This record gives sequence, structure tokens and C-alpha cells, in this order.
Amino acid sequence: MIVKRLIALAGLVALLLPGLAHADIFEKVGTFGGQFLKISVGARGAGMGGAYVAMADEASAVFWNAAGIARIDSEKSQLSLNHANWPADLSFDQVGYVFHMKKIPGAFSVHARALTMQPMEVTTAFQPTGTGETFDAGMVAAGITYARLFTDKFSAGLTLNTIHTGLADLSQQTFSVDLGTLYDVGAAGMKIGMAISNIGSQEKFIEREARIPSIFRVGTSATLFSSGSQKLVGSFEFSHPPDNSERVNVGGEYSFKKYMFLRGGYGFNYDAEGLGAGVGFHFPVSVAGMADFDYAYTDMLDLGASHRFSLRFEF
Repeated sequence: MIVKRLIALAGLVALLLPGLAHADIFEKVGTFGGQFLKISVGARGAGMGGAYVAMADEASAVFWNAAGIARIDSEKSQLSLNHANWPADLSFDQVGYVFHMKKIPGAFSVHARALTMQPMEVTTAFQPTGTGETFDAGMVAAGITYARLFTDKFSAGLTLNTIHTGLADLSQQTFSVDLGTLYDVGAAGMKIGMAISNIGSQEKFIEREARIPSIFRVGTSATLFSSGSQKLVGSFEFSHPPDNSERVNVGGEYSFKKYMFLRGGYGFNYDAEGLGAGVGFHFPVSVAGMADFDYAYTDMLDLGASHRFSLRFEF
């Protein structure tokens, strides 16, 4: 059975890879704005090399696949806190809260993410060491998500975002929509996920207009091994950004007694991302509440490394 599942996964990968052969025909690098919208949320998905569109089933799913939050227990809520150390001394933070309303089927989430920097000194040609003033820059996206199960196997979700970009005393705002679906095949724990993120209008900053990067993702995950207290899940996805070549992400997650998790993965055809690895722990924090702590390392090649930390509470 394990061999058959590996062959099935390899076959699907083989179907996706031919597109990469033509990926370098034309790339629109540097022609789109809102690049921080591409930064992934959560250590679990990053630890699996970004192959998460078909596995997202907790609060960070609002980034990967909005349909995933419909899989959270309808009697539970989740609070998720995420932090990433980004190159160039930048910080990326996200907070999300998933909840249910008794008279409305499905799950709701409110969330926000931000890329920020420390204040920098203002310098001029006549005062190269600084004027005594400082400035900062940052990008923020906040939104609300709704998702629900339409059958016991199929769920869909929708996210509405408002996006703010600021530099010193300049700023601009725009809006975007995310769509996602998640389907349980019903065999070998296989799931198929699809998401389209950042569908929106152009942003205008300092008299220049640029589109935000709408990204299409499709992927699958399946249980490769399950025996008693151990389980191994494999996942991969294909993504198509509008300003770069097509990409493939492959990852896996090994769990022991549903309390300890080891993860690994790789992103192919990225300019500055490759190997991902991580670890996670699931533990009780009260009589009725559980928590997850996850860490992920991402090799960003010439830019160094990114470290992600996630803390999630379910109550």
C-alpha cells in the first residue's frame, strides 16, 4: 500500500513538472506591488516547505486555503500567533482568531498580518550622519474569513482583506479577495486543495500604479504510513505567481502520538527559498484547552535563513 501511494504521488508530481520546463520563457519580476502578501503564515506550513494548500486545517489556513478553517471543531475556537524573523532585520507577524456562531453554519476568522522595520534615521546630502529625525515603513493586511462544509468531504472559504502600505508620511490602501476549496477524496487520507489569493485592484504609491500578486495554488496530500501511534503524511502543491515562474513545493509531516511532529520540505524554482524543516508539539494547557507550539527553519539561500515561531490555542 505504501508503494502504491508513493507511486500515485510521484505520478501527480510528474504531471505538474512539465510546466516548469517552460517557466523561464517570460518572467515579470519586479512588476508587481504588495510583495509582502507572498510571505507565508505559520511555522507548520513553512516547515513542510510550503506544501500546505491541501493540509491547512487550523487557524493559519486563512493564508493558505480559507476553506481549511471549516475543518476546525464547531465546538471550539482557535487563537493563533505567528512571528517570523525576515532578512534585512524585518519582522513579520500575524494574529488570527477562528470562532463559530450558533445560528450560522460554518466558521469565521478575523486576522491581521504585518511586515515592519525598526525606525531609521533621516539623512541628507548635507547631513549624511543624520538629521536627528527618523522614519519607518511597513505593510499591513487585515481581513475576515468565512468558510463552511457543504458536505462531509467538501468545504469552501472566502476572505476579504484590506491592505495598507506606509513609508514615512506616505501611505496607500487597497483591497483583495481570497478563495479556497478543500476536498477529501476518501481514500488513503487524500485531500485536494485549491486556492486563489490576492484577487484585487491595483495599488497606487507615489504616483505609480502596480497590481498586487494574485497567486493560484493547487495541491494534494495523502497518508503514506499509519501504524498505532505513528503517522506520516506527504504533501505537494503547484503554484503560479503572476510575476515569476511556476513553482512546486513538496513536504512531509511525521507525528508521534499526536503530540510531537517532525516536518521537512523543499520549494523548487524559487529565487530565494529552498529547504524547509520544523518541529511541533501539541500539549494541554487546561482541562478543556490544548495548545500547539511550532518552529520552522527556511533556507533563503544568499539572504540567510528565516526562523518562524507559532503558538496556537484551542479552547
